[in-house]
Amino acid sequence: MVYTPEPAFTTRPTLTGTFGMAASTHWSATATAQAVLERGGNAFDAAVAGAFVLHVAEPHLNGPGGDMVGLIHAAGADAPRVLMGQGPAPARASIDHMRGEGLDLVPGAGALAAAIPGAVDAWLLLLRDHGTWELDEVLSYAIGYAREGHPLVAGAAATITRVQDLFRDAWPTSAALWMPAGVAPVAGQLVRNPAYADVLDALVHAGRTVRDAGSAGRAPRIDAARREWKTGIAQAASAFAARAHRHSDGREHAGVITADDFATFDAGYEAPVVGSFRGNRIIKAGAWSQGPALLSVLGMLEPLEDDLLDPSQEAGAHRILEAQKLAYADRDAWFGDTDVDLDALLSPDYLEGRRSLIGESASLEIRPGAPGGRAPRMPSLRTTARGAAGTGEPTVDRTGHTRGDTCHIDVVDRWGNMISATPSGGWLQSSPTVPELGFCLGTRLQMTWLEPGLPASLAPGKRPRTTLTPTLVLRDGRPHMALGSPGGDQQDQWQLLVLLRTLVGGYTPQAAIDAPALHTTAVTDSFWPRTWSPGGVVAEDRLGDDLIDGLRARGHRVARAGAWALGRVSAVGRRDDGVLWAAANARGMQGYAAGR
Repeated sequence: MVYTPEPAFTTRPTLTGTFGMAASTHWSATATAQAVLERGGNAFDAAVAGAFVLHVAEPHLNGPGGDMVGLIHAAGADAPRVLMGQGPAPARASIDHMRGEGLDLVPGAGALAAAIPGAVDAWLLLLRDHGTWELDEVLSYAIGYAREGHPLVAGAAATITRVQDLFRDAWPTSAALWMPAGVAPVAGQLVRNPAYADVLDALVHAGRTVRDAGSAGRAPRIDAARREWKTGIAQAASAFAARAHRHSDGREHAGVITADDFATFDAGYEAPVVGSFRGNRIIKAGAWSQGPALLSVLGMLEPLEDDLLDPSQEAGAHRILEAQKLAYADRDAWFGDTDVDLDALLSPDYLEGRRSLIGESASLEIRPGAPGGRAPRMPSLRTTARGAAGTGEPTVDRTGHTRGDTCHIDVVDRWGNMISATPSGGWLQSSPTVPELGFCLGTRLQMTWLEPGLPASLAPGKRPRTTLTPTLVLRDGRPHMALGSPGGDQQDQWQLLVLLRTLVGGYTPQAAIDAPALHTTAVTDSFWPRTWSPGGVVAEDRLGDDLIDGLRARGHRVARAGAWALGRVSAVGRRDDGVLWAAANARGMQGYAAGR
């Protein structure tokens, strides 16, 4: 059989040009990034400006109290780098402390689950080292939106509506910011956040103070802003988090993060993990993210015939789902902020053995491997939730319905710079709003386990194994594509479909993003309450009755998600002839690309 042809219809064109391209999950961030490019900024200036706008435009999907993972390839650089904005657990965040609070899981909402915020420091570090603009120029867009107002997107309005009783009853500072009239706002309503505008002004002021004191150069000014974030802003955030408040288990707990925790964290750069697929180099962050699982899936799939890599055919969809289940079982058994033997997990011999486990029927088990003969150890598995959820799971749910999620932004410029970045956490529904700051802390520690001895067990100073997982693709040593997606455990699953359809099926990027999607839920959920669905699959109706019925006949437990419900991928790239391109997801009606 042949690969399913690219559909003639796309929701938007794949944009092409030679000047610069941006794509993101919200039109305001995309427009901001493109405006920076138009004014002479490079891709990194543009991405930073767009990222701070995302704090204002998509507050239910990310915030300054959250984290980010980025992949960058600077013009003329020998290799790409990981921009690491994932903060670790605070010094007092331990298994013993959580157990002493009567918990068997880290809560999904509330400041007790806060890792040290890493996003702001990472974006400022990128601006210092690879940008060209001054901080006040870059932040002016976000400051303007926060102070003057930004129309609330439908998803944010729906999120506030869902948690309005929690806000009224238990989180009054959140009610004051997001429901100032006493009722949930409606989509399109102009919402202001002057407290966050003041925070950004404070960062700019810190840099100007250094300039006025006679310090030359951009770097000292941006470093002054980073110090202000880790000291002045940190004091207010940590003091507020220490007040007991309701968490997702329905009980009152106090956070343990301190100003000293903020001060100890520095964002940084790391070498990426590199895989290969059909002549391309696939770039991911390390095993403190879920990124290497995508390389495992691609390694299992690469030797197969093209039609078996086609998500729109039953046989291809089945093998894609089964390979992902095996890769994510390895993720849960082996990944974490520890010494992970990725060479063994990604070796051709090991992946050949994993591929041999894929039969013609769906597996209803979680099957981690034993690289090098080492026995895997899995966390305790649960198929039903326990506890009284106060806010609901703060991520995309397992049917594909978005209750709070993640953002993404990609930028490429005419000089050869490229970035793919996924900011998340610090959702408005994560924990109570710090009133003088206009944002709340994140809950990334919910991705750690309260069982000792696991690679992703909670430990002070250790990063949670995040779901944030942007992707870069290199061809002939040059950056070819930057892509990413919101979606929790589905992020790489949805990116995989775009990679297969472009690199194998020959689809144009917009067609690949528009094409119908599916994913497995037969993996341990990274978010509270950490359940899994044996044999679970969620599929868009556009895949067709024959494919869905065929998967069910193979033993997959398929839930239909509607015609346009899954996938949030955006992407930019550079063709072999040097032409730049961009494409963005139309689902949800707020992601856009721009460029010329």
